Amino acid sequence: MDRRYRTPARTRRRLPSWARRLDLVVAGLVVLLVLAWAAFPTLFTAQSPIDGVPADRLQPPSAAHLFGTDHLGRDLFARVVHGSRLTLQATVLAVLIGLVVGTLVGLVAGSVRGVVDDVLMRAVDVLLSIPALLLSMALITALGFGTVEVAIAVGIGTVAGFARVMRSEVLKVSAAVYVEAARASGVRATGVLFRHVLPNAAGPVLALSALEFGVAVLAVSSLSFLGFGAPPPAPEWGSLVSGGRDYLATSWWLTTLPGLVVAAVVLSANRIARALERGTA
Repeated sequence: MDRRYRTPARTRRRLPSWARRLDLVVAGLVVLLVLAWAAFPTLFTAQSPIDGVPADRLQPPSAAHLFGTDHLGRDLFARVVHGSRLTLQATVLAVLIGLVVGTLVGLVAGSVRGVVDDVLMRAVDVLLSIPALLLSMALITALGFGTVEVAIAVGIGTVAGFARVMRSEVLKVSAAVYVEAARASGVRATGVLFRHVLPNAAGPVLALSALEFGVAVLAVSSLSFLGFGAPPPAPEWGSLVSGGRDYLATSWWLTTLPGLVVAAVVLSANRIARALERGTA
């Protein structure tokens, strides 16, 4: 490169570490805030998420109503805050189902191998060949509507991803020198698996769980938007976005503000997942 276009070393200014990771800090704060909403909703709003004041219907965002009000005069911010508990409960349950079942499937497939590995991985391939949202809709149609049913349906849809990653890591770790040394020293197969293989293969799976958290929030909200979640007047995030569609031309805040909350949580979870994957926190 021509020296004229080079920046002298002494003139280069490195950003402080907090500035270079500012997006990660913001992502963590967003997730912590939403978790606090779910755990202690009354600390953030004194308004009722169910009861409304008809005289205050369709009020735009203001100091009295941060997110405005809906067509029944209910405070939208209160409904978003209280709805975070329902949405996050379904999300956490879905991720736990995918994590536990997928980890067990991948662990068995990667450690036993042979016919068992072939059968399990073909089943995983079948799950991967079906779009996740379509699979969740088919499962919830069979299970019935509700928050728990949505969580189970979304969780089953994430099993294949966890199983693939766990199997790959088990195969990689099983070929390590310290694992071979443990086997040569007479350690039982179960001891090798749970003392050496599983702890060292868990890192990428935990990083994937952070990524799947964001995906699960989006999937749960999508199913709630389609009417598969908790029945009204339960304030799930997806149902809040869906309920404002008829007023989009005149009351934009009914869909925009809950949608921005969903987008912020999904993007924040993805940023945290990338940091965990790279080993930088």
